[in-house]
Amino acid sequence: MVSVGQHENIEILSYSEVEEVSGFVGNFKVRVRKKARYVDEELCTGCGLCQEKCPAKGISSEFEAGMGTRKAIYIPFPQAVPRVPVIDTENCIWFQRGRCGACQKLCPRGAVDFEQEDEIVELEVGTIIVATGFDLFDCSRTTQYGYGRCDNVLDSMQFERLAHASGPTGGRIVLKDGREPEAVAILHCIGSRDENYNRYCSRVCCMYSLKLAHLIKDATKAQVYQFYIDMRAFGKGYEEFYERLQKEGVVFIRGKAAEVVPHDGRLLVKAEDANLGRLVQIPVDMVVLSAGLEPRHDAAEVAHIFGLSRSADGFFLEKHPKLAPVETASDGVFIAGTCQGPKDIPDTVAQAGAAAVVALAMMDKGKVTLEPFIAQVDEERCSGCGECVLACPYKAIELVEGKAQVSETLCKGCGTCVGHCLPKAITLPHFTDEQLVAEMQGALMELEVA
Repeated sequence: MVSVGQHENIEILSYSEVEEVSGFVGNFKVRVRKKARYVDEELCTGCGLCQEKCPAKGISSEFEAGMGTRKAIYIPFPQAVPRVPVIDTENCIWFQRGRCGACQKLCPRGAVDFEQEDEIVELEVGTIIVATGFDLFDCSRTTQYGYGRCDNVLDSMQFERLAHASGPTGGRIVLKDGREPEAVAILHCIGSRDENYNRYCSRVCCMYSLKLAHLIKDATKAQVYQFYIDMRAFGKGYEEFYERLQKEGVVFIRGKAAEVVPHDGRLLVKAEDANLGRLVQIPVDMVVLSAGLEPRHDAAEVAHIFGLSRSADGFFLEKHPKLAPVETASDGVFIAGTCQGPKDIPDTVAQAGAAAVVALAMMDKGKVTLEPFIAQVDEERCSGCGECVLACPYKAIELVEGKAQVSETLCKGCGTCVGHCLPKAITLPHFTDEQLVAEMQGALMELEVA
C-alpha cells in the first residue's frame, strides 16, 4: 500500500464511496463522495497525538473483530494509506455533547477540523475495475455452536487477531480468563456447503483452518481437533502442508460438528465421526469456527451502480467463466477478486493482474465492438412512460423529449425493455414476437413428428 500511495500515476481516494456511474466504455463519468473524516489530509502527519489524548475510549474496535478497543478518533488499521485518522461522530464527545475538542486543541499541525463536510469528486475514466471483496459469514446465525453466547467460542477472524503479535493479547493464545487452552476444536464449513445458508464451497476455509492449527501447535501445548466434511487442499504445496499438520499431531475427525454446549466449565463438541461410523463428544477449552465467505452486504447496490449482473449466490457475474473471467456484460467494467466468487490470495492476485491487463488493452486498442442487435424504439408508438428506463439493467435507455432513446454503446440486446414496454414501441431485430412464435411452432412440429 505504501508503494501504491507513492506512485505518481495512482490517486487514492480513501474513506470514499462511488455514488453514481454514467456514460459508457471510454467515457465513464463517476461521482464519488469523499466523506468528511474531520482531519485535513494535507496537514496531518499521522503522529498519533490526537488518538493518545482522546478521552472517549473503550469503543469496540472493528479491526480487532470486537476483541479490542479504540478511541473516538482513530486510524482504521495499522497499514492504512494515507495514515490519517478519522473521527467517529457517533462516539465523539464534541459531536454528541458540543464539548471536549481535545484533539483539535492539542494537534500541533491544526489538522482537526470539526466543520469539514463531505466532498463530491467528479471523475472521467475509460474503464472500471470493481474489487469490493467479501464479507465473513456471521457465525451468530448458527446458534447451535454457541457463538456470542458461550465464552471462548471465536470465529476465524477473531482468532487471527488473537494469534497476531499486534493483537489484543500480543500474540498469546489464551482463554477469556487468561489461561492457556489445553484443547482446541476447529470447526470447518461454518456457513458454507450448507443448504440452510450457502451451498457453495468458500475454498479458503480448509487451508486457513490448517494454518490456525499450526499457529496453535506452535504457540501452545494444546491438543487440536479439526472437524471437517472433506479436506480440499487444492493449491500448490497445500497437500504437503496438510500432511505436515498430521505429523504435528493434529487430530482430524471427518464429520461436521452438530453442536457446541457448555460442560463442566469447558465446551463439549458433539459430532459424527464418519470414518468410525459413530457419534463422538470431545471436551475442549476453545472452539474456533471457520467462517465462510459471502458477498458484500451492499453487493446489490454496487451491482446497480455499475450495471453488473449477479449469480444465484449473490456474487458478481462474469461474462464467461472460462473465456472472459474478469469481464462483465457491461463493456469497460471488469471484476477481480472475491467479489466475483470465493478464492484465495494467489488466485485473487492473478485475477487482479488479468483485469488490469484487459482494461489497459481495451484502452490501447481505442475502439470496441458493439452488439449486433440492439433495441429499437418506434417513437410514434412510445408513450414516454419510462418503464423501459427502469427495467434496463445496463442503463442504456433514457427519456429524451418524452420519448425513449437507446444508447448503442450501452445496449446489450437482452430484450428486457421489450418485455416491459406496454405500448409495444420497442423491438429487438431478429427477435420479434412473430419470429419467436415461428421458432416455437417449428420446434413443436418437430416434436410431433418424432
